[in-house]
This record gives sequence, C-alpha cells and structure tokens, in this order.
Amino acid sequence: MKKGVSDYGFFDVSSHTQAAFRTQTTDSESRGRTEKALDGLFQLGRLLLAAAMAVFGTGYCIYASSLHWPVPGPPWTPGGHVSAAIAGVVLIAIGLSLASEVKARLAATVLGLLLILRVLFLHLPELLGAVRNPDKWTGAAEVLAMGGAALVLAGGLKEWPDFAGWSSGTAVKIGRYLFALPLFIFGTQHFMYGPFIAGLVPRWIPGQLFWAYFVGAAFIAAGISITTGKKSSLAATLLGSMFLLWVLILHLPRVIAAPHNGNEWTSGFVALAMSGCAFIFAGAGRRDRA
Repeated sequence: MKKGVSDYGFFDVSSHTQAAFRTQTTDSESRGRTEKALDGLFQLGRLLLAAAMAVFGTGYCIYASSLHWPVPGPPWTPGGHVSAAIAGVVLIAIGLSLASEVKARLAATVLGLLLILRVLFLHLPELLGAVRNPDKWTGAAEVLAMGGAALVLAGGLKEWPDFAGWSSGTAVKIGRYLFALPLFIFGTQHFMYGPFIAGLVPRWIPGQLFWAYFVGAAFIAAGISITTGKKSSLAATLLGSMFLLWVLILHLPRVIAAPHNGNEWTSGFVALAMSGCAFIFAGAGRRDRA
C-alpha cells in the first residue's frame, strides 16, 4: 500500500510548528507592548520629576529676590538669600536638563547625590534631635526617596559611563533601596497617625479613616515588593498612579483654595515628584535591559 505524505505526519508537524510560531509571535508582541508601556512610564516620570525640581528652584529664586509672590513653601536649604539663589539656579538647571535630556545622566546623578547628602547632613541631625516629631520623619523620607529615584533615573538612561565599579546596575540597585525605605516610614506613619491623616482626605470621599489605613498598607506592600523585586514594576506603577491621583483630588483643590499658601504648593509638587519617582522606577527595569 502506497503511503501519502500525511501518513508520515508531516502535516501534523507543520501544524504544530505553525501553532508554536504563532504563540511565540504573540508572546513577543505582548512583551513589546509591555516594554513600550514601561518606557512610557519612565519618560513620564522623568518629566514629572523635572517639573517639580524646576518649580522648587523657582521657589528658591523668588525667596532670594524677595518678590511678593506665592513661594512654593519655605526653601529646603536654610540660609540666606545667596544660598537660596544658588540652590534655585542649580535646581532649575537640573529640571531643564532632565526635561530636555541634555546631560540628563549627569543632572540625575548630581540631583541624587545632593539629595542624599542633604538627608545625611541636614535631615538626620534634626531627626535625631526630635525622633518623636513626625514632620521630621516625613521630610527626610521624601527627600531620600527622591534621591534614590534620581539614581534610578541616572542608571536607567542610556550610555551610563562605568567607572571604578560604579555601573548603571549599581546605581539602580542603590536607588531601589533608598526609594523603598521611605515607603515603610510613610506606611508606619499612616497607622500611627490614622485619625489625623483621615482628616486630610476630602470630605466627599466616604470612609476617610479606612483610606488612611488602606494607603498605609499599600505603602508597606509597595515597599516590600520594590525591595524584593517581586512584581516591583506593577507596585511602582500603582504607587505612582496613587500619588498622581492625590495631586488631582487632594492637592490641586487645596492650592486653588489658598493660592498664596506656599506650603500647599510645596506639598502638591512633592506629591507630583513622588509620582514621577515611582513611574521612573516602574520603567527602569526595561530601560536597564535596553
């Protein structure tokens, strides 16, 4: 009896091969879409952080020039008008560099190092002198998180110059832990001062105390995820979205209601910067692999 081609199973092999090829193609396209989305988050985070730094720098310059204008909160660096002017120019230059991607790696590295040094030499001594003051913990944690995210940003940008064992991977790894640590501080504070934080939630949102504790748990969960590297991009994306939502429903109405209150401007742009920091971390894994 004469055998046909199909008797040898050639057609079956071809069918399985085509199915496997289609599966691989679908997986490849899915990975491509995911990486594109993560890269978009990285770029969005870069722009949000750049905008916040430029606004903080503008606040310094307004303070230094003694203009009667709503300054974005008290200058981060205590001192006279000269030091405020220098800090303002530096922050504006960093913001413009990050936004335009001109010398952005250098700008992100300088920003990260300056913020970390600020925590060590300014915030830490104040914190040790008033360990029960929650404002000291919050201020130090916010600056440390931004410093860590700036290192992640620098490491995630292309053509990172390796020197003395300091590579893009090293910058991202150090930045990861510096960004994650403050999240545990924020989460702990939400449980310690739940009723106070609940009072900051807009009245039209029901269950204010529940949301205070829920956000505290979310901070701690995000900190664990980012520290361990388990679902860290997802955790950072949700964290960045949460901060951005706060800007829109919490900080923006407060700024509109009190446009001459510099502290409201500062709080709003800190939240915007934190949103950018989280998005930077969310997309850093893809950029580091590029």
